[in-house]
Amino acid sequence: MVEVDGDSNLKSIIQHIVLKNAFEHDGKPRVDVVISRLIAVKPEMRSKIKEIIPVIKKIVEEISYMTLIEKKKLFENLFPLFEKEKEKEDTKKTVHFPPLVNAKIGLVVTRFPPEPNGYPHIGHAKAVIIDEEYAKMYNGKLILRFDDTNPTNEKLEYYKAILDGLEWLNIKPDLIKNTSDDIEIIYKYGKELVLKKNAYVCICVQNKIKENRFLQQECDCRVNQDNYPERIDHFFDGNFNENQAVVRFKGDMKSQNTSMRDPTLFRIINHTHPLLGDKYNIWPTYDLAAPIEDSLDGVTHAMRTKEYELRNELYFEILDKLSLRKPEMIEFSRLEFEGLPVSKRKIKPLIENDIITRWDDPRLPTLIGLKRRGFTAEAVRKFILSLGITLAETKPSFEILESFNRKIVDSDSIRLFFVKNPCKLFINNNEAEKILLKNHPNNDSLGSREIHVNNIFYIADDDFNKIKKGDEIRLMELYNIKIDKIDDKEKILTAFMTDREIRRDIPKIQWVSDGGCVDYSILVPDILFKNEKFNEDSLVTLTGFCESHINLLEPDDRIQFVRMGFCRVDDASTAIMTHK
Repeated sequence: MVEVDGDSNLKSIIQHIVLKNAFEHDGKPRVDVVISRLIAVKPEMRSKIKEIIPVIKKIVEEISYMTLIEKKKLFENLFPLFEKEKEKEDTKKTVHFPPLVNAKIGLVVTRFPPEPNGYPHIGHAKAVIIDEEYAKMYNGKLILRFDDTNPTNEKLEYYKAILDGLEWLNIKPDLIKNTSDDIEIIYKYGKELVLKKNAYVCICVQNKIKENRFLQQECDCRVNQDNYPERIDHFFDGNFNENQAVVRFKGDMKSQNTSMRDPTLFRIINHTHPLLGDKYNIWPTYDLAAPIEDSLDGVTHAMRTKEYELRNELYFEILDKLSLRKPEMIEFSRLEFEGLPVSKRKIKPLIENDIITRWDDPRLPTLIGLKRRGFTAEAVRKFILSLGITLAETKPSFEILESFNRKIVDSDSIRLFFVKNPCKLFINNNEAEKILLKNHPNNDSLGSREIHVNNIFYIADDDFNKIKKGDEIRLMELYNIKIDKIDDKEKILTAFMTDREIRRDIPKIQWVSDGGCVDYSILVPDILFKNEKFNEDSLVTLTGFCESHINLLEPDDRIQFVRMGFCRVDDASTAIMTHK
């Protein structure tokens, strides 16, 4: 367990967060919110989440036994310390990436080379933000290069999606190009490799190639390469059919690095290319195109995820054989979340099999999905920068991203009441006809709203189920009531108003007035996979009544439903839960 007693500052910070959260939730702090707020202040705690949860629960329990006066006194004593610690931590969050090897101001060129075979996700965001940050750090340039040499998987839709994603992230490349623009140049270098006996045309069937690579055996095509000098011309002249021949690099079939066991450099693909149509059917693999393009484009520092680590030897070997300039290679870990895959290998089947119908589904980690869910580009950037550059394969908590976003959207999200599965409440002696509520407790610029009330209200069934006859309850921002009668069958309460005094010793519940409410739904996303299986409950729809003020809002407006969470307005009758 994390040692808290030996770290008085950490214990005090947790106490402060718990107390603040308790005051926000009628004396009942929420452990999940406390965790995310602690991580926002002390990011180093994210690697100790499992250890810190029992500590937080213990502090929550200790504080729950305090009187209100004791809680207020402790909160006031902790405030100066907390603010000082928060200021110190905020200063530490300014990210400085480690310096690049052999980098010169004004001469650094980085590149982001996505394949247009799907919509960009937060993993792509990490890669391009790192590329851009280094380019800016050295007053250099960033190239966006579409790695479009596999027409089977690529669509114009995906080129646009990537451009839209970068625009949302406010990333402006200095140059935008396609690998397919240079197809003839790559042909030239491919032929050169064969003529220099550093590559060869192989007509073995795919299963045989796979078997030979596994057994570390050279095939007849390689051994007898000099006996088939015409094969290279036949290959590029179109005399072979699809799957009948490939061009392979002459590596080392005995190498422990499987990437060096004569990998494929060119293959024949009879499929229309989204930009070039049917002009070409011979396409280079990424293993050949990437090093050639990086060298010719002037890339000084090529950055890619650690999964390509074994391919680095091949990357530099190809450049050596072609006598081309070699960039520096920088690697970093992939960005993954527990239960939320970023791999297209897992995301695309969900789309193709209609399990998820749209790329902007709020359960997906695609940039368009995060945007629709209500995350800001600023939060995504801050989250990624907070991770730094590391090779360690860790899965950061999604709550960290939520905490960054919460800080950004909190100040301009209006507060509204929503009651799910509404139950009717009659107030026999209601005296109010209308009430003026602030749209935000601390931001007066968001204005206020007028709510018309009569003697009929609606409350959430969760609250209804906790109420007993004789209970005193405060209708938030209105007045206190006492329950007179409960009809469990019809889900109806009858009560009478007692007074307007704000009291801490009675529960608060939210409500909507019969004089100003509308039917409304909230989509609540959850993780996509549990124990490697698709979570059938990953998207839940809550239905109920919302204040009619919601009708004045537009899609993309952000709101906080009181005691529920932050949401983004999706359409006239639906919002999407972003996070708590």
